Amino acid sequence: MEFPERVFTEEEVKRARELIEKGYKHQLRVVGSPRFKREIEKTLELIKTAGYYDFLRTYIRQIEEIEGFSQLHEADVVIWANMPMLVDIVDAASYIVQKAQQMKDYLEGKLYYGTGEMSAIKKRLEFLQKLKEKTNSEDVKKKCEDLLKNWSDTAMMFP
Repeated sequence: MEFPERVFTEEEVKRARELIEKGYKHQLRVVGSPRFKREIEKTLELIKTAGYYDFLRTYIRQIEEIEGFSQLHEADVVIWANMPMLVDIVDAASYIVQKAQQMKDYLEGKLYYGTGEMSAIKKRLEFLQKLKEKTNSEDVKKKCEDLLKNWSDTAMMFP
């Protein structure tokens, strides 16, 4: 069985969920300018360092450069990202992991607003903590600490 081209109808979501349950992983593609691809590769290295790359490939098929707002496009299993998002690659990596969790929640039928949103933010914070623990870079550790501190007020809302 092949992963559906789009994940929009009930049947497409069901088929995608079944494949993921059997261990399906996407061959992650990055689409965009050479500069965009270089910056995304840096974020992917951080995601690999933290041990979240397989999680990302389970739920995201492609990261695509766009001119507008960065966002998850669930129906296409794609993260649309812009260059300004990549100014801080640690924050960008945590955003990508958050969107992967959001895609997971979508496939599991969880509404984004409410529990899905909380789940995605918790995954982002979990990622930052794990990256902080696993990286050898003092700069990355410091950035993780700063981001975790900035998110601390939000995190208190999620038991």
